[in-house]
Amino acid sequence: MRITDVKIRRTFADSSLKAIVSITIDDCFAVHDIRIIQGHGRLFAAMPSRKDNDVYRDIVHPITAAARQKLEDIVLTAYMAHIDIMENGGEINGY
Repeated sequence: MRITDVKIRRTFADSSLKAIVSITIDDCFAVHDIRIIQGHGRLFAAMPSRKDNDVYRDIVHPITAAARQKLEDIVLTAYMAHIDIMENGGEINGY
């Protein structure tokens, strides 16, 4: 699996929800609505989910811990770069 694109779709300043992100895998498969959440002491990526009988269930998710870590590392790195650019007055093409 190779994540070939990360798009920070929307950011939130005053919430534990920090951003909504989309990724592209191998230039051919998109996953939308990945949420970046500020948890207790760290940021993490929450996969898209839907409510089913009062329980939220992931729609898509990594199967292995290594795949989850790789996805989270890439998404959080892109998010931090986006925040750094925006805080320093820059712009990102396409946003």
